[in-house]
Amino acid sequence: MTLVEHLEELRSALVRVVFILAISFGVCYHFGDVISEFLLAPLREALASKETAGQIIYLGILDKVLSQFQVAFWSCVIVSSPFWFYQIWKFIRPGLYDYEIKAVRPFIVVGFILFWLGISFGYFLVFPLTFQTLMMFGVSNVDAYISLKEYLVLTSKVLVFLGIIFQLPNLMLILGFMGLVTKYSLRNWRGYIYVFFAVMSAILTPPDVLTMLGLWIPLTLLFEVGLLAVSFIVHPYLAKQHGS
Repeated sequence: MTLVEHLEELRSALVRVVFILAISFGVCYHFGDVISEFLLAPLREALASKETAGQIIYLGILDKVLSQFQVAFWSCVIVSSPFWFYQIWKFIRPGLYDYEIKAVRPFIVVGFILFWLGISFGYFLVFPLTFQTLMMFGVSNVDAYISLKEYLVLTSKVLVFLGIIFQLPNLMLILGFMGLVTKYSLRNWRGYIYVFFAVMSAILTPPDVLTMLGLWIPLTLLFEVGLLAVSFIVHPYLAKQHGS
């Protein structure tokens, strides 16, 4: 394909993705109150503990409406992920050789599973630990008044972000099949990547070591899983293909 044809295919893929997101946005907005209650559950549990006290409030007359729009948008990204995952696959497939297509295709499914694992990790582990830590941090005997809009927007973005972060092993596999990384290059970069993960974890988490480690450890484990996959899946597969 020429450059113009690639750009035309990219435009078509983006149009399909936007259409998918628009349909799922309508569905998610319709169930916005249910989704919001689901997101609020970890915070309500943290506020209900004996050591902390507080309530969830909204400050502006449009806050509930705007927060539902934001929640619907980020939720539609999550709910429609199988469909836009497939569109991404359709776009990158023509740029791969036949043996690369056969090797990468199963990891589209793996990518979808990892995306939902990241979301589950955030909701069931990161949220409860983070909220409880934040409520206990600093001075005591102070009531917490949490903005509904800020909370819903933040948690929605964090879940999508974690879903994307959990794609790290999948990304490493695809880059390995394309010959852009090897197990040797990844091992050489390991120290720098660990430091990068530590800096990113410190920026994205509250100012306490336990919460930072709660993000840094999964990131390093995901990297090591990706490295093992490149070592034991990509290298033998490519050696077999080139050998034959």
